[in-house]
Amino acid sequence: MTTVKPNALSWLGLSLAVIVLDQIAKAVVLATLQPYQPHAVIPGLLNWTLAFNTGAAFSFLHDESGWQRWLFSLLAIVVSGVLVRWLATIPRGDWRNALPLSLVIGGALGNLIDRLRFGQVTDFIDAYWGDAHFPAFNVADSAITIGAVLLIWFGIFASKKP
Repeated sequence: MTTVKPNALSWLGLSLAVIVLDQIAKAVVLATLQPYQPHAVIPGLLNWTLAFNTGAAFSFLHDESGWQRWLFSLLAIVVSGVLVRWLATIPRGDWRNALPLSLVIGGALGNLIDRLRFGQVTDFIDAYWGDAHFPAFNVADSAITIGAVLLIWFGIFASKKP
């Protein structure tokens, strides 16, 4: 008789939480903000500014004819599928791998929902210093970035067992 080891798929609950938080935040800003009109949150540092992105991170390929919507949608599906399979191989308690993967999955699927519904991603967090603005981003982008940084961090600095 074989016993099934508990895997990290339960961490997909965090992915779902990221998706829900991302979609709620986007619904609120779509209902309350006018496009490209900043609302100061922390003057000199942070605005809420409703913006739209048909490209990828940092508006990569945003000025193309529309094919990029389907490329980035397919990429989100494939990457999320690969990461879910990876989660299935990780022990449930291995949070150093499960946490970052779950964040990336949630972020990728949060932005995928926008691409499929609207043909573009809704962004609203406008971080800046003086006249230098970082490209606008959203909750899903934040989850992807934090997940990727944690994955690299834990990969480099996690203690290795002999």
